[in-house]
Amino acid sequence: MLAPNAQNPLLTGPILPTLMRLSLPNMAAMVATSLVAIAETSYVGVLGTSALAGLALVFPFVMLQQMMSGGAMGGGVSSSIARALGANDVARANSLALHASFIGLSAGLVMALIIFVFGPSIFVALGGRDAALAEATAYARVYSIAALFVWMTNTLASVLRGSGNMRVPSAIVFVASAAQVLVGGALGLGLGGLPRLGMAGVATGQVAAFGGASLVLAWFLMSGRARVTLKPTAFVADGALFRDILRVGGLACISPLQTVATVLILTRLVAHFGTSALAGYGIGSRLEFLLIPIAFAIGVACVPLVGMAIGAGDVSRARRVAWTGGLVSACMLGCVGLFFAAFPHLWSRMFTSDPGVLESARIYLVWSGLAYFFYGLGLCLYFASQGAGKVLGPVLAGTVRLAVVLAGGLWLASWDAPQWTMFVVVGLSMLAYGLATAGFVWITPWGKKG
Repeated sequence: MLAPNAQNPLLTGPILPTLMRLSLPNMAAMVATSLVAIAETSYVGVLGTSALAGLALVFPFVMLQQMMSGGAMGGGVSSSIARALGANDVARANSLALHASFIGLSAGLVMALIIFVFGPSIFVALGGRDAALAEATAYARVYSIAALFVWMTNTLASVLRGSGNMRVPSAIVFVASAAQVLVGGALGLGLGGLPRLGMAGVATGQVAAFGGASLVLAWFLMSGRARVTLKPTAFVADGALFRDILRVGGLACISPLQTVATVLILTRLVAHFGTSALAGYGIGSRLEFLLIPIAFAIGVACVPLVGMAIGAGDVSRARRVAWTGGLVSACMLGCVGLFFAAFPHLWSRMFTSDPGVLESARIYLVWSGLAYFFYGLGLCLYFASQGAGKVLGPVLAGTVRLAVVLAGGLWLASWDAPQWTMFVVVGLSMLAYGLATAGFVWITPWGKKG
């Protein structure tokens, strides 16, 4: 039985210390995940240029699965669990955990089927040919199995996070990240006497890591050690519980699609300026992959704090949590952005010494770095809004960002504007996203006192 709400530290504790205590485990796990992507790229490089090209074709699908299952649908799961616990309804939270598991399993199976059956055709549409296409297909065939476990891992982790437990899912994700590097590297390159399976072996690392993580998370939730208990034999389908999760998580899944679309449009527009410009953009934008985990860690910590406050009817506290988390995220990303805007070569020289590429990266980091404050604000408020069950505004803000990139980029391309103007559009799109998200959160009622 859950302790009375008056004794729940997530409802009564000081906001900033509690928020940071919940955020730190998430940051460790997210940084580990980012390092895995770097490590995987490095040992795929040993397999050759075709393998690297193949990985580039598959990578958007890998990132999309993570963003949809962890940040989007996962936010909906955490939000529903937190609101139930905030209302001191443990039975509802347990039922929601079962319904979330069903959603994760179903979505994982659908995504696995799509990647396995349609993956090669999509790679061709993206420009994959010959050896690169073969390498991408070899990876995708195995990764389609991993996709199921990615969804289950992130869904079950989100159940725990919704209860305020950040340490256990973060620790499991951290260990899984290490396992992915070891298994994928060993089987991909044939280390330690193991067969050299190439790209299929690299993808097997994901199967092993997320398969193991999902089993451990399921065991922990069924063991009775968590505030929410998973009892598969007690599952009785309830449409209202499915709707409670999907009205937040389903709508939030639009956001990752907008992010991928924004990246693809920018890539196509920047490619017009040549290889050096595209390489510089790639180096500059890579910084975002290290900054997003910071906003993600703080934002995911906001979800249970906001959700429990909403469930308990304390709308004022929920809003204070949201704005506190948003400002912390904005300041952290903003400081990093300003630093690299002032000293861009400290970042870009880690990847290249080509003068043309360095100049392109410098221009990108200057204009995007100035806007990271607003980007961090918007990302964190997106997660806080999930906790409140009010995610439509932040999703529309993502549409605003996409519209700025599309309209501004096409307009500049129509009169052959110089390269730096395209990167100004990138900065303006981040500014627009942050301000629009903040505006929607400000005007959207979160309750009677919202």
